[in-house]
Amino acid sequence: MTGRRIRIPHLGWVKMREELRFRGKIVSATISRQADRWFASITVDTEDLPKRPVEHQGVVGVDLGVLSLATLSTGERIPGPKALRRDQRRLRRLSRSLARKKKGSKNRAKAKTKLARLHARIANVRQDSLHQLTSELARRFDVIGIEDLNVGGMVRNHRLARSIADMGFREFRRQVEYKAARRGALVVVASRFFPSSKLCSACGRIQDKLPLTVRVWTCPACRTTHDRDQNAATNLARYAVSSTVSACGGEGSGNRHMTVVKPAPAKQEVGAKATLA
Repeated sequence: MTGRRIRIPHLGWVKMREELRFRGKIVSATISRQADRWFASITVDTEDLPKRPVEHQGVVGVDLGVLSLATLSTGERIPGPKALRRDQRRLRRLSRSLARKKKGSKNRAKAKTKLARLHARIANVRQDSLHQLTSELARRFDVIGIEDLNVGGMVRNHRLARSIADMGFREFRRQVEYKAARRGALVVVASRFFPSSKLCSACGRIQDKLPLTVRVWTCPACRTTHDRDQNAATNLARYAVSSTVSACGGEGSGNRHMTVVKPAPAKQEVGAKATLA
């Protein structure tokens, strides 16, 4: 591999759209195809990657949702891209166009490529938004509190399944855990039975019932009015603090499930994906 060229067995030299971003020993390369584009995923054995400095802002609770992708205990709301919802009409039109084409025809092949290209675009938009959010969280905070969401059970709700899948909750957790590991941060995962939304962050009372349609509620004990998502994020931040104190030998409360993400080693393998020309 030299410059913007890569040598592929049985094919020879192939041009790439960009040079390899990392310096080091090339371990392996995998060629893949998405829609009508070809990619080379190259694994490079390199030293630690340069990173933006950590801000050490302390602890944050992150509540995921379908209206906003994430609500932070700091009061910030990160809107989701909703890529599938935005391109749903075009997706239906291309799917109908493909269904009308004669099998084995060139027009069907063209329609299939157009549909695959749109699916790839939707996935890329979702991935980009998740990468931006998880990178910011790992860079800014030392402890990140999240929930162990039962995504498989959540998508069984036919009214919310598409919106939940469009946000990518499981991918969010995967990304935030490995990025926190690289920066030496701590990810605390609350049990899926932890009442983050029903628990009053002011007095600690737990609501008996709180339907998903209720976005703002008032605690009957202390009369504090809560935004559902903001209250959940605040409770997750406090859960993360109490879990870390308990892990260090201090006093904590409740059943806990804590994921400690360790710093990455000094030397690591980095996979870089390059687009072939």
